[in-house]
Amino acid sequence: MKKIITTLFFLIFISFLSVKVAAQEQAKPKSGEGVSAFLKRHGYTSKAAREEFKQINKGKLTKDGGLMMGKTYRLPSTSTKGKSGKVGTVVTEPLFGKDLQKVTIKSNELSGACLYLVSGHGGPDPGAIGRVNGRELHEDEYAYDIVLRLARSLMEKGAKVHIIIQDKKDGIRNDKFLSNSKRETCMGKAIPLDQTQRLRQRCDAINRLVKKDSEKYKRAIFVHVDSRRKKEQIDVFFYHAPNSKLGRRLANNIHQTVEAKYDKHQPNRGFTGTVSSRPLYVLRRSNPVATFLELGNIQNEKDRKRLVISNNRQALADWICQGVVKDFKNR
Repeated sequence: MKKIITTLFFLIFISFLSVKVAAQEQAKPKSGEGVSAFLKRHGYTSKAAREEFKQINKGKLTKDGGLMMGKTYRLPSTSTKGKSGKVGTVVTEPLFGKDLQKVTIKSNELSGACLYLVSGHGGPDPGAIGRVNGRELHEDEYAYDIVLRLARSLMEKGAKVHIIIQDKKDGIRNDKFLSNSKRETCMGKAIPLDQTQRLRQRCDAINRLVKKDSEKYKRAIFVHVDSRRKKEQIDVFFYHAPNSKLGRRLANNIHQTVEAKYDKHQPNRGFTGTVSSRPLYVLRRSNPVATFLELGNIQNEKDRKRLVISNNRQALADWICQGVVKDFKNR
């Protein structure tokens, strides 16, 4: 009996491993394709992705590190390259989580657009902290979830998207209270605690990508959550760099879209969100046209509904996306 139980346990364990390995994407190279071309075809161009590819495919590469025809290679889990394609194309973004990583491009509304999305804080810095019934709500978790949703919406419309701050585990979550962690990285690199170093790191990451991207329409969107007095309810407000006409136009287009959505869904509510210039570090140091969003006051009970209800997070992401579409069409 003991021997039977041991055998069954072994078979279950082997089955589990098989499922786990199968879950990771695999592909075969085309004739004459090297590692760089193979990875690029599947949406990976970063050094981190290349190094991961070599590690997970040890023993399958030639002596000089090349590919062998007929071999099946595992693709990296590191996702640092934006993806775009034709309508109907299905692309994979593991950062969205197992259930949502497959993204079908539904339109070409944003074909030719390249977006750099940055959720505020992350890693050792949680950002603003709200407290509800003994639970801590961290700014970086909610900003990240909305950025992932925004990235997916943009990709569905044919945009190339770079997600600058990343958490390989979280994915898009529908929980009310999002679990807190310090796993976030800046495209695979540890996030410094020092504020200036942290902001410089994400700006440098964007600027490196900008040099490689060929799209003419390039926009960076920084997403944050504010922290004020508990009684102070605020609407989504926007910043752009001083003297940036295109930054102001982007902020205004998203602002107008969000305002119109509130007018439609809550006609008697009113909307007090604003657009203004502010010499923030990330707006000055990042090369593409940029806007900076504050999504609400994490200390205010009514504002928190914008964050803790997953449908509201999705609505925000969709409205921001529609604002980008408006800006792109009016370019």
